[in-house]
Amino acid sequence: MEKTTPIIKLENVWKTYKLDKVEVSALRGVSLEIFPGSFISIMGPSGAGKSTLLNIIGCLDLPSEGKLFLKGKDVVQLSENELSLLRGKTIGFVFQEFNILPNLTALENVTLPMVFQGVSEKERKERAKELLEKVDLGERINHLPTELSGGERQRVAIARAFANDPELVIADEPTGNLDSKTGKKIMEILTNFHKKEGKTILVVTHDPLIANYSEEIINILDGQIVKNHQRAAQYLWQK
Repeated sequence: MEKTTPIIKLENVWKTYKLDKVEVSALRGVSLEIFPGSFISIMGPSGAGKSTLLNIIGCLDLPSEGKLFLKGKDVVQLSENELSLLRGKTIGFVFQEFNILPNLTALENVTLPMVFQGVSEKERKERAKELLEKVDLGERINHLPTELSGGERQRVAIARAFANDPELVIADEPTGNLDSKTGKKIMEILTNFHKKEGKTILVVTHDPLIANYSEEIINILDGQIVKNHQRAAQYLWQK
């Protein structure tokens, strides 16, 4: 795929927090571009800055220094409403803890992001059913989260992440609470969205087996990118 305007671009990004009277830099001069159609894993140990980097890439937080661009637009220059709308259309999120609402059915959870983008009720339901079928939950659309397994709940979360047809989906430790067999299923679903629909996928993980699904691995340590290499996509799962 031709590399045009990156979906996300970071230029010399620093993120500094004040703990008591001490300043701590969680990110230190990170520059990064995420292009359409890529499948990237970000790896690093606890405390390396993965979560902070994810929040910046997802435009959920702003840099202390440096520049952050979403689809070529300087995020700092956007109003909160403009950023929220652009982010909602462009980026979907999958979290380790699933973060689906317990009092809503699978179908209702998936339709929710579309409400905020002004999609009609008919379109919302049709799109949600289609997505739930893609993640093999077509028979479970009216079930509450308490009636679903952990893997099924994560599949609902994946379907919800793709609800607004985003260009980029960010998955934060998406298999962290799952056994290896269920984790494999989750990664195969994300891989299918990448391969069949050309979606850009960014996975944050500490697990090299999960990173094996991606085409590019970015390693972060002490708030800096220490190694960034492309590799042939293997889509392997070691038993």
